Amino acid sequence: MRVNAVTHGIRVTPTATVSAVEDEPVTGERRARRRDAAATRRALLEAAAALFAERGFDRTTVRAIASRAEVNQALLFRYFGSKDALFEEVMAARIRQTLAGTPPERLLETSLRDILDQNSAGRRDRTLETLLRSTGNDNAAAAIRRELGEEYVRALAGLTDQEDATLRADLALAWVLGIGLLRGVAGTEPLSSADPDTVCALVLDALRSLLERSSPTESPATPRRASP
Repeated sequence: MRVNAVTHGIRVTPTATVSAVEDEPVTGERRARRRDAAATRRALLEAAAALFAERGFDRTTVRAIASRAEVNQALLFRYFGSKDALFEEVMAARIRQTLAGTPPERLLETSLRDILDQNSAGRRDRTLETLLRSTGNDNAAAAIRRELGEEYVRALAGLTDQEDATLRADLALAWVLGIGLLRGVAGTEPLSSADPDTVCALVLDALRSLLERSSPTESPATPRRASP
């Protein structure tokens, strides 16, 4: 029995026609995106990292991220699934970069200077600033607790051989974050306009006793004078 091409008034589209539609040539831009999906993903990560640091999680929109990355916002959902997932990946990448490139004994000073020198062109890391501007979001805070809290505290706890090393590391990180909150977010004076070298010297000198070792060696938290 042969099947008519038209059944009950509905025309059956030949397979060749469907294939022809699917094989329509794409634009040069679309072809470039397919060839270099990694570049698109990287552009989204870089754009998101900058915006999260500038505005915080809540005030950063998917549209703004896509616009800065110069891609369609649908690609953000294709590669990351959601803004929350993108935020978590940004934070994880930042934390890995910071910890991999910074000796534990320099971690506090590096983090503190990155918070204090907000207008410096040589800033390397904005992880803590991103944290400070995103603490009001539950999902963002959960990601930060898992990534930043655990990794930073683990690194800092290794600086002391005291039994309560983890507590001491928590206190040290809390102090640095508090300074960033009062200076960069609340704008509290005189801290807001204080010289970064002065703040670093005072804070790191105090942290020397907090992260001290029982052995008679120089503490890793000893502050170093800034180069002239």
